[in-house]
Amino acid sequence: MSTVTEAQLLEALRPIIDPDFGKSIVDLGFVKDIRIDGDRVAFAIELTTPACPVKAEFEREARERAGALPGVAHVEVEMTANTRGAAPRQTGDVLPGVRNTIAVASGKGGVGKSTTAVNLALSLQASGARVGLMDADVYGPSLPLLLGVQAQPTTVERKDRKVILPLEAQGLKVMSMGFFVTDSSPIIWRGPMVHGLIRQFLTDVEWGELDYLVIDLPPGTGDAALTLTQQAPLSGAVIVTTANDLSIIDARKGLAMFEKVDVPVLGIVENMSYFVPPDLPDRRYYIFGEGGGKRVADELGVDFLGEVPIDPRVVEGGDAGRPVVAHATDSEAARCLTAIAGRVARKLAVLAEDGPKVADANITWVS
Repeated sequence: MSTVTEAQLLEALRPIIDPDFGKSIVDLGFVKDIRIDGDRVAFAIELTTPACPVKAEFEREARERAGALPGVAHVEVEMTANTRGAAPRQTGDVLPGVRNTIAVASGKGGVGKSTTAVNLALSLQASGARVGLMDADVYGPSLPLLLGVQAQPTTVERKDRKVILPLEAQGLKVMSMGFFVTDSSPIIWRGPMVHGLIRQFLTDVEWGELDYLVIDLPPGTGDAALTLTQQAPLSGAVIVTTANDLSIIDARKGLAMFEKVDVPVLGIVENMSYFVPPDLPDRRYYIFGEGGGKRVADELGVDFLGEVPIDPRVVEGGDAGRPVVAHATDSEAARCLTAIAGRVARKLAVLAEDGPKVADANITWVS
C-alpha cells in the first residue's frame, strides 16, 4: 500500500476556505507540522484567533478530507491559534504585552454597554484567549458589581517603579476605579485628574501578556472617552445602542469620535433588541423599535454585529456578579453575545492580517 504524500494531503485540504479571508487554509499557511507515518497522518491547523467561530467546522472537514485519501487509516488534527494583533500606534510603556485592545462604547448611558463589555470579555476568555477587562468609566464604575469582585489591588516593586497588579475575576484580569472607592463615595473629578487615572491604568497596571484587553468606556464623548482613544493603542471599537431613535443618534456621535482619532469601528451591537415571552417562544416583541441598529450600521458603512434580546437573567446575573454568558449559557442572550464575540475576534484578525504585526501567542487544543 502506497503512503500518501504531503502534496496530496495539502491538495485534499485546499478546498477548505476561511470565510473571513476568502482563501484556502492551505494558501493562507494555516496547515502546519505535517507528519506522515505509513497509514497515519497528523497535522495542525493554526487559526488567527482562539475565538474563531468555525474552529469545529474546520477540524471536522479537515479530518474527513484527510481520512478519505487512499491509504490513510488514522488522522490526527491539532487545532492551534496564533493570535494576531495590529502594531500599536505608539510604543513604550502603554500596554506592551497586549495584542488587541477593544473599546466598548455607547453614545449615552443606560443601553447596557458595561454588561456587553463584561460578556464579550468572558466569551473571548471561554474560547481559550487570555483576556483583561479595564473599567474606564471612572465616574460610574460598575465592573466590580457585574463580576462580583470586591477587593483592593496591590502594588509591587518592579525594577525602578511600582506597578499595580490587576485583580482576577472569573478568569479575567480586571482593573476598575470601583476597587478604590466605596459605594457611597461620589467621584468628582476634573479633566486632568481623569486623564491621569486613565494614563495610570494604561501604564502602571501590570496586565502581562494578553490576547485581548476589553475597555469599558464611559458613555458619551467626554474627557475620559477622548483621553482613552488618544492614549491607548486601540485595535478597534464596538458601539452599543438600543433601537430607539435617541440612542441611535448618540451612537452616530460615538462612531464619529472614533473616526476622528483613526480607530476602526468593528461594528454596532443592538442591545435589549427584543423580548421573547417564556410561554410564547416563537414570538418576538420589539419594545424599543425594530432594526434601528442595523439601519444605522448600513447608513454609516460599518458592520452590524448582532442583536441581544431582553432577558431577566442578564439583569439578575449582573446584580449578583454572575454574567449571563458564564452562568446561563443556554439562554438566547448568551448565545447572541458569544456569537458577537466571535465576529469581533474575526474582524480583528482580518485587520491584523492586513497591517503590521506584533508578537504572536500560540494556543493549542488537542483534538
